[in-house]
Amino acid sequence: MMPDLNLLPVFLAVAEEESFAGAARRLGVTRSAVSQGVQRLENACGIALVVRTTRSVRLTEAGSRLLQHLGQPMAEIGAALEGLGGDARPAGHLKIAVTSIADAFLSGPLLGSFAEAHPDITIDVTVTDETWDIVSRGFDAGVRLGEVIERDMVAIPLTGAQCEAVVASPAYLERHGVPQHPSDLSGHRCIAWRPAPDEVPAPWEFEEAGRTFAVALTPQITTNDLRLMLRMALAGAGLTYAVRETFEPYLARGELVSVLDDYLEPYPGFYLYFPNRRNMAPKLRALVDHVQRYRRGRGAG
Repeated sequence: MMPDLNLLPVFLAVAEEESFAGAARRLGVTRSAVSQGVQRLENACGIALVVRTTRSVRLTEAGSRLLQHLGQPMAEIGAALEGLGGDARPAGHLKIAVTSIADAFLSGPLLGSFAEAHPDITIDVTVTDETWDIVSRGFDAGVRLGEVIERDMVAIPLTGAQCEAVVASPAYLERHGVPQHPSDLSGHRCIAWRPAPDEVPAPWEFEEAGRTFAVALTPQITTNDLRLMLRMALAGAGLTYAVRETFEPYLARGELVSVLDDYLEPYPGFYLYFPNRRNMAPKLRALVDHVQRYRRGRGAG
């Protein structure tokens, strides 16, 4: 369907103002009229042109392409509108922000199989533990633990429930003993994770008799690199604490031993999240569908 070209000034105002309210003031109409106008244009194009949340507004990849075309003759603009979305083969540049502890996403098989299935999509993964607004930073989607995802995001389960684990090498435990209670950790060498250089290490949280509590530690080693934590634990440098699935292969081979399991309870797992479902770009729809198929294939509930 050919979109109504009278809606283009509305889209242009939103793009240049980076705000629905600003566009409404510029055009002398209500914010609702601007929102409805952009939605009608998106529906006609069959793809989202603007990503909006309660915190920010930005153009999608398709919206950016349209903005570039708006300086061209009207015949070319019409052709550009008709070619933005529809049933096009998934293509384009997909930007994803992923927490460093999401092994299920970063380990390789999921992303590798997605790339093989969609050769026309280029994938840019930024591994970060900063609390970014993915929309204002220009990302299409993110991967985080469900409990820290903003409520105005759509979240698709990537894993089932997760559980933390405290682990050490057999050699370390032989030299320093096995902690029997989380309070014993104060007498051990600990390797802790911190999300950013200017932040304190993340607390080690436990549960006892239905009560959740954190243990105050003075770790000997802190880092924002999960792989370094793992290597230090394997080398006998101390106890470390992270998502259990990170350690599973090493636990199975006896290279690491988990302790304090009775004090660790499961919590919601990792999710792929993004701003909205309406007129989703084919590249993002392809990723969502792939994640759901991949999870079903692994027998996740």
